[in-house]
Amino acid sequence: MTLPKVCVIGAGSSGITVIKSLKENGIPFDCYEKGSDVGGNWRYKNDNGLSNIYKSLHINTHRDRMEYRDYPMPKDYADYPNHEPIQNYFLDYVDHFGLRKHIQFKNGVKKVERREDGLWEVTPEKGPSKIYDVLVVANGHHWSERWPNPAFPGKFSGQVMHSHSYVDPKTPFNCEGKNVVVLGMGNSAMDISVELSRPGVAKNVFLSARRGAYVIPNYLFGKPLDKLTENTPTWVPFWIQQALAHLLIRFGVGKMEDFGLPKPDHKFGSAHPTISQDLLVRLGRGDIKPKPVIKELKGKKIAFADGSEEDADVLIYCTGYNIKFPFFDEDFLSAPDNYIPLFYKMIKPEFNNLMFVGLMQPLGAIMPLAEMQGKWIAQYLTGNYELPNHKSMLDWIQSDETAMKKRYVSSTRHTIQVDFDIFLHQMKKEMAEGKKRAKEAGNPLPIQPAAEEIDRIESSSSKSKKIKAKR
Repeated sequence: MTLPKVCVIGAGSSGITVIKSLKENGIPFDCYEKGSDVGGNWRYKNDNGLSNIYKSLHINTHRDRMEYRDYPMPKDYADYPNHEPIQNYFLDYVDHFGLRKHIQFKNGVKKVERREDGLWEVTPEKGPSKIYDVLVVANGHHWSERWPNPAFPGKFSGQVMHSHSYVDPKTPFNCEGKNVVVLGMGNSAMDISVELSRPGVAKNVFLSARRGAYVIPNYLFGKPLDKLTENTPTWVPFWIQQALAHLLIRFGVGKMEDFGLPKPDHKFGSAHPTISQDLLVRLGRGDIKPKPVIKELKGKKIAFADGSEEDADVLIYCTGYNIKFPFFDEDFLSAPDNYIPLFYKMIKPEFNNLMFVGLMQPLGAIMPLAEMQGKWIAQYLTGNYELPNHKSMLDWIQSDETAMKKRYVSSTRHTIQVDFDIFLHQMKKEMAEGKKRAKEAGNPLPIQPAAEEIDRIESSSSKSKKIKAKR
């Protein structure tokens, strides 16, 4: 049976698990990667010009929760290892499953257009354009810096950077002996603040919060926090889980305002959690000084909402990222305010041959979810899964958006939010239902392969035109 040809954009942690499933199912594909190796955002000093991580970065989800289910992490890994063993794990994954030879390194995708016949014309940075039956987008969503909008009034005469550019206390700007203001309450803000507040690094570190957040440790009661909750049945109502978690944090961690942080204006679980084993201790010791949101930039001084002002040399914005697809024309497809409606965060109902992988912000790790999406795509393209009808997909999207808006604080951070265990369970259930639909329909191929033949014909036609022109 001839299967449709697939283009996969990106060989990060999501892209590599997709091509593993495609390879195992005999589905022809090309994978384009801008960098010289796999790993995406977890590759330190990635040369793709997009990904960047700081030198001290560690995972904040336990390794057992982060690993691909088909390829467990080594048991001698720490509970929360830094980026180096994680990157080695991705390298081992690619080599173990023989995927490296199928990836075109140092060759990103410059442009993608949907043709009138529904096929995808992909123009890589190197080489001619090619035609594909199916397009899988796995270009990540932690690379396009999001800055405060609107910007704070006034001007700052010191050095300004986004957390995406931060590598270590000396790169890209030297923060040693300086007064540093860090804006944000996410994981990057916590990590950077803690690192800069160590003895002999920054002179003063001020952590400015735009809103309150719950800061939870990696360990609680002597155990990894995410291991305490991993066996919670998916049928337990969220309000019960929320109440129990709130009590756990209240008695195991304490009130955020007792550490000088603003009181969260939401219940625990209604915003993406902030994880740090060290922040609250540093606040308690006075190594990090909490501040409310910035009110105005005044040259070398920064004014805060409580009326206080501080001298500052460096201002670091930890304000998140925009979802971008630079290879698409924005009039064709974009994500304004990080909003992009997708069936199971993967399929745009208007197109049955366009899939997104890893485009989610889970309470947990992306890797096992992307792995499941890869398996789903492979089952779909081989006729073993059938999508529900267009209306059913739109209804699911609407239902999911309503549930997320009801639960989470309104923010660009929560437009692609999912709960790891619940979402994984839902995906498995939908795949089983789709398998039944496919069997009832006689397992037809949803996408008839045409790209190879059209590409061959058009290439031959182009060569013929060149020969005639020379004559």
